[in-house]
Amino acid sequence: MTTSLHDHFRWIPDPRTGNNKKHNLLEVIILSVLAVVCGAESWYEMEEFGKEKEDFLKQLLPLENGIPSHDTINRVFMMIDADVFERCFRAWTAELGQSLQTTGTSGERELIAIDGKSVCNSACKHQGLGALHLVSAWSGRNQLVLGQQKVADKSNEISAIPALLSLLNIKGAVVSIDAMGTQKAIAEKIIESQGDYILALKQNHETFYDQVTNQFNFREDSYSQHLDKGHGRSEIRTCKVIHELNWIDEKENWKGIKSIIKITSERIIGDSRTTQNRYYISSLQADAAYFNQAIRTHWE
Repeated sequence: MTTSLHDHFRWIPDPRTGNNKKHNLLEVIILSVLAVVCGAESWYEMEEFGKEKEDFLKQLLPLENGIPSHDTINRVFMMIDADVFERCFRAWTAELGQSLQTTGTSGERELIAIDGKSVCNSACKHQGLGALHLVSAWSGRNQLVLGQQKVADKSNEISAIPALLSLLNIKGAVVSIDAMGTQKAIAEKIIESQGDYILALKQNHETFYDQVTNQFNFREDSYSQHLDKGHGRSEIRTCKVIHELNWIDEKENWKGIKSIIKITSERIIGDSRTTQNRYYISSLQADAAYFNQAIRTHWE
C-alpha cells in the first residue's frame, strides 16, 4: 500500500553502500516516523513499536527482513541527510495538517504549542555528543508535530523559536509558548504572521511580572473555575482575566497584547493540599473559560 509517507520520504537518498542494506531505507524511515507519532522517544522504543505493530506495518511495508533493531535505526538516522529529511517531514505534516483542517469544527482556532525538550538516549559520551535538544511545534487539534528546530541546548531556544515560526503557517492560529519564548520580538513576529499568542510570564521579566501579579489583587474582568477528579486526586483550576491594560508601562512594546491571565491550580490528594499560581499574557481578548481550557491543553 502506498501512502503519503511513501510519497514524501522516498526522495531521501540512501547513504549506505555495499551489502550494508539489510533493511530498505524507506521502511526504516516510515517505521520510525510512525513510532514517534505514536509516542516513541528513543531508538529502543521505535524498535519495540515495530515489534508490537508488525502485523499492521506489513500492510504498509514489505518488511522482508523483519523489524530493524534500534542500533540499525540509530545508524540510519545518523547517516541520512538531516536537511532533506526535515524538508520531507515538513512537507508531509503540512499536507496532513491541511487535510485534517477541513474536518475541524467550524470556527475552531488551531492551537499550536511550542516547546523545547531533550531527546531521550540521544547523547553519546564515546563520541563526545551531548543530548539532542529540539524546539517543536505541536498541533493540539490534529495531534501531530508541525515542525522542529534543532538547538545546541535549552539556552538557545530564544533564537530557535523565531526560526521555527518562519517555517510555519500560523495565520489564524493561537501560538502558546513557555516563559523562555516570552520575548517582545517573538510576540511581534506572531502578530505580523497574522496569528495570536498566549505566552507564559515569569520573573525573568521582573518589573512586568510584578505589575501583572499585583493587578490581580484589585480586579478581574472575567472568571472561570473547573474541577477535575480522578485516581484519588482533585484539582480546582481557577482562571482570572484582565483586559484593561492601560496601567502596563511597557504595553506599547508588547505587540497586540490584550489580556493578562492568572491560573490558580489547587491540587488535593488525600489530606495534602497544594496551590500554585501561574501568569500569562495574550493578544486575545477572550474570556476566562477559553483561557482555562487553552492553557490546560498546552501546560498540563
